[in-house]
This record gives sequence, C-alpha cells and structure tokens, in this order.
Amino acid sequence: MIGRLKDLFSNLFGDSEKDDIGIGIYGPPNAGKSTLANEISKDLTGEEMSNVSEVPHETRAVEKKEKVTIESDDGRSLDLNLLDMPGISTNVDFKDFTEHGMEEDKAKGRAKEATKGIVEAIKYLDDVDACLVIFDSTEDPYTQVNVTIIGNLEAKDIPILILANKIDKEGSDPSRVRDAFPQHPVLEISAKEGENIDKLYEEIIERLS
Repeated sequence: MIGRLKDLFSNLFGDSEKDDIGIGIYGPPNAGKSTLANEISKDLTGEEMSNVSEVPHETRAVEKKEKVTIESDDGRSLDLNLLDMPGISTNVDFKDFTEHGMEEDKAKGRAKEATKGIVEAIKYLDDVDACLVIFDSTEDPYTQVNVTIIGNLEAKDIPILILANKIDKEGSDPSRVRDAFPQHPVLEISAKEGENIDKLYEEIIERLS
C-alpha cells in the first residue's frame, strides 16, 4: 500500500512547478469529507474549516483553507490549498431533509442550495491538482454516485487516492472499497478518530516537499 501511495504522489507532483497544490476532497454526502477536512485543518492550522452534521448536504458550497503547510522533521515544507467539496449525488430530494425533522420550505431551500453546490464541485474539477475521494466503508461502495465520481475524475485524468473512512465503526469493510475500485490505491482511515491520518501526511511530505 505505502509503495502504491508513494508512486501516486511521485507521479502527481514530482515535476510540478506550482507553489501551492490544490487538493479536493470529493465523495457522496455523509461519507466524512468535512470531518476529514476539519481533522487535517485543525492538525495543521489549529482551526476547523467546515460545519459537520448528520443531515445530508451540510456542506453546500466549496470550503477552502489556503496555505495549509505540511512540514517534515528535516525542515522540508509544502503549502496546500485544501478544498472541502459539497457531497456529490445524482439527485437531491427535499424529503431527505424532512426525514431529519426539517420543515418543508426550509428543506426545499436546502435541496436547491445542495444542487448548486454539486454543480460548483464539478466545476472545480478543472482547478484541482489531485483528489482525495472518501467513501463510507460501512456501506456498499459500488453505487451509481460513487461510480460517477470516480468516472468523472478518471475522465479528466485527475490523480485519485481513495480513502475508506469510518473504519472505527461496526460493520466497516474496507475490502469492499478495494474490490469496487481496484484500479486505485485505497487507504483505510477514521477521519473522526484521526486514525491513519498520519500515514496520509507522511506520504504527502515524503513525495511533495
């Protein structure tokens, strides 16, 4: 796994002359994108960058944290622009929000905002240098939404690292993520508990700084 990650990042950025690297965090709603963004941002800047909720589509516009600096023990450093993307879905139904107790008018407004957020996230595919694609490892990863996300990134030749999230939860099975997308490296993490996040940092520092 580590070797595959090294190859990935080496291929990504080995010849890059850019000062900042734009990394987008993509995935379906409630996969843990904003939790991961907060974990990274809080670790590296001391500040969280996104709101987190059990209600789908809490992130409905791209959240940015610029100049997120990673430093290695030997003094190397790298500035990243971290982009927390709205959850990608093929359909946004306001009933998804009323099920969480939201009033209908407010739910319809949230659905409209969520749809705009999806469009914005897709537009950002022209600006990101690489993507962390996060899936909930307690759920079947081979869904229309997830296949669409991976397919769009592959079509644009955007390098991908898949993160099998929520390994701290009962029912987690990261092997299903690997089996669904065997063409890409997969790293098992718990964004909520910070598990294996250091492994992600290590590879970024080793290959990008």
